[in-house]
Amino acid sequence: MDERDKKILKTLSKQYRNIAAASTEIINLQSIMNLPKGTEHFLTDIHGEYEQFNHVLKNGSGSIRRKIDEEFGNTISTRDKKSLATLIYYPEEKLEIVRQEEEYLEDWYKISLHRLVQMIKRVSSKYTRSKVRKALPKDFAYVIEELITEKEEIQDKEAYYNEIIHTIIRIGRAPQFIIALSHLIQRLVIDHLHIVGDIFDRGPGPHIIMDTLCAYHSVDVQWGNHDMVWMGAASGHLACIANVVRMAARYGNLATLEDGYGINLLPLATFAMEVYKNTNCDVFSIKYNTDYNTKDLSLDTKMHKAMAIIQFKLEGQLIMRHPEFHMEHRMMLDKIDYEKGTVNIKGKDYPMLDMDFPTVDPKDPFALTEEEAKVMVRLQQAFMQCEKLQRHVRFLYSKGGMYKIYNGNLLYHGCVPLNDDGSFASVEIYGKSYSGKALYDILEYYARRGYYAKDNRERAAGQDIIWYIWAGEGSPVFGKEKMATFERYFIAEKEIQKERKNSYYQLLEKEEIVDSILKEFGLHNKEAHIVNGHVPVEQIHGESPIKCGGRLLIIDGGFSRAYQKKTGIAGYTLVCNSRGMRLAAHEHFESAHAAIVNESDLFSESIEVETFPHRKLVADTDNGKEIQENIYYLEELLEAYREGTIMEQ
Repeated sequence: MDERDKKILKTLSKQYRNIAAASTEIINLQSIMNLPKGTEHFLTDIHGEYEQFNHVLKNGSGSIRRKIDEEFGNTISTRDKKSLATLIYYPEEKLEIVRQEEEYLEDWYKISLHRLVQMIKRVSSKYTRSKVRKALPKDFAYVIEELITEKEEIQDKEAYYNEIIHTIIRIGRAPQFIIALSHLIQRLVIDHLHIVGDIFDRGPGPHIIMDTLCAYHSVDVQWGNHDMVWMGAASGHLACIANVVRMAARYGNLATLEDGYGINLLPLATFAMEVYKNTNCDVFSIKYNTDYNTKDLSLDTKMHKAMAIIQFKLEGQLIMRHPEFHMEHRMMLDKIDYEKGTVNIKGKDYPMLDMDFPTVDPKDPFALTEEEAKVMVRLQQAFMQCEKLQRHVRFLYSKGGMYKIYNGNLLYHGCVPLNDDGSFASVEIYGKSYSGKALYDILEYYARRGYYAKDNRERAAGQDIIWYIWAGEGSPVFGKEKMATFERYFIAEKEIQKERKNSYYQLLEKEEIVDSILKEFGLHNKEAHIVNGHVPVEQIHGESPIKCGGRLLIIDGGFSRAYQKKTGIAGYTLVCNSRGMRLAAHEHFESAHAAIVNESDLFSESIEVETFPHRKLVADTDNGKEIQENIYYLEELLEAYREGTIMEQ
């Protein structure tokens, strides 16, 4: 035994002080290894759609309704099943309706409690008693454990359980108990949650989604390009802040910044009202939803244009600082011919739809005016001092990364940049070239330095890389030739607005390409999959999210309402349990209010991706490997106790 192993055993001996303790833990861990693996859910491209996101978590992507059908079969009506499902999803709201409408409330409590206890037994059956115990709400832990644990020594079990429920109702704790049981069912249906990028932008509630994730029991995040730009904004990077504010204005979501995060936009509003008072803002229309207050439309349009111009200036300055980014073609303000009314892109002149730029000096087009600079300083302070945003971004850093390998699957948001021949594309980062996994690793390194570094130069270098990850051609989570923001605003020709995707997206049906990517990340098993999002799958046109015979899955199905006309559905959830993998394709979700009042669920069509030849156990997972290592050292400790090389305590 080497010195390292001796140190490990001595540390273990402080926790397991004798043969009995070590033996008990070995038996416990070995039994856990033979349980079915927990259910993983994968979601991507949520884009601020908090109501649908929360509903998908509450209904387990349809899992809860399926388990209700399995548990009760034909013993209760379809109407009762719908009512029970709604109670589990929204217990507080459903109880309020029941109290007002139900004539025999105690009977309803009794029936509902019995059904919820049955559901708890079903959804907890694959877990150890210890794991279930840790998930129990503190106020009711003992009572729930009594109700879901079979007691062989009690002859009249039914009377025993009925008396517990009767007492809960009699002392007025039924509503609180129902809420606790419902939340526990939601908790046990999803063992681990993967968010494969893009929580932010477009939809109105990314802050609500982030609050939910921060409190979630088990989750990881693979950063998307929209997450990255918010992370950059939180770090104080001006170009990232400009992008975040512009997009919030474009999609009618400035309230997300003001009300959701408490970021003061008054300096920008005052500037826009004064400087853009008589400016044509027609091309800066707002893509608002039904919640948008149209009385703000004129001001928001001016703020939209003001911030877009500031963004183009700041990005031009950044590109000039970093010629190694090779993004000179994205500098547009210096290519405008004000006499002809055109802009020159790749040697061709295009007519401009708008040239009313009161703050642009044609002789020095990328310089901020004094007023613009003051606005950005105030915004920078607001973003950096926003405690809620900083807490959310620290969560993304602690639970997230550019990619993740989990239970033999590779998760990333966008792509692995490839050349046309399928080889890994080389990207220059601060004078060195990187490709494949190394590219992901170096970008993540700089992204972390951009937020955490104490040295100002190191921090600034990292922040510029965060912006590059957001919009650079070599960025794996962007994966396109350009971000055509300028072209979409100012040029009518659709052809120039197109954003050509990386070759990855043309090659992902080739098995040798998928194999080479998996091997690059250390996955040599033919059972491994790639899971990514970023590019909406147009199911409405017959496109399938299942690529390369199921080896690669693109699970962006249009969670964002902005994409649902394009995709034809309202998002995917990939579910991986002990028996296989399936995709849930979600239909349009009206609202949480409609789901509660009408007891309408989010209908999801299930698509089988893969059925495992053998049921996967905890032993087959990453957690299982850790448990196996623990068992090895515990057995070594047991032997050491028996040989007397380590003394029992």
